[in-house]
Amino acid sequence: MARSRAGKFWAEAEAHLKQIDERWKARVDRIGPCQLQPMDDHFGTLIRSIISQQISTQAAKTIESRLRLLTGGSYEPERILTIPVEEIRTAGLSRAKADYVQNLATAVASGRLSLEGVAKRSDTELIEQLTEVKGIGRWTAEMFLIFSLNRPDVLPVGDLGVRAGIQSHYELEKVPTPTECQRLAEPWRPYRSVASWYLWRDSEHRANVKNL
Repeated sequence: MARSRAGKFWAEAEAHLKQIDERWKARVDRIGPCQLQPMDDHFGTLIRSIISQQISTQAAKTIESRLRLLTGGSYEPERILTIPVEEIRTAGLSRAKADYVQNLATAVASGRLSLEGVAKRSDTELIEQLTEVKGIGRWTAEMFLIFSLNRPDVLPVGDLGVRAGIQSHYELEKVPTPTECQRLAEPWRPYRSVASWYLWRDSEHRANVKNL
């Protein structure tokens, strides 16, 4: 099957990683092509990122499916604002996260946060604008950059999965600090988003093998 346009771009990233480190070659060959694809539903991507904060992937999927039932199947800021916080919580969200969801909806509906033309803004600019909304921290903004916009060189050092992946990759005795992660991942530029994606997928792969 022919690779998509995004897939052909990621092929350059895969080749770069495999060239700099034999461990990357083994990982990329085992997992296969990078599957990152741009997502046009920017608001929905941010909602899902808020849901995913500090919980497992499976728990996030369950909560997200329940929230979609409450919203009628799609995410629209105006629709979110018609749902009381306590009703949003019935999807499984904490009070804080339910508030964050409505904070985001308010910011977008009011125009305080524009999600139009985001492709033209730099990573730094977008992170600054997104984190002005209470409930969206740097991690959430970085997930948006990676999964919604497919920015190629984002390294989310606040993500424990990425840090644990770096620990495993370099066979370190303990989880590296964010600063250490930045240093260790320097050779991965300009494709640190792709490297992060592979670290996440590798962790999932090892967990699945362990549960067999």
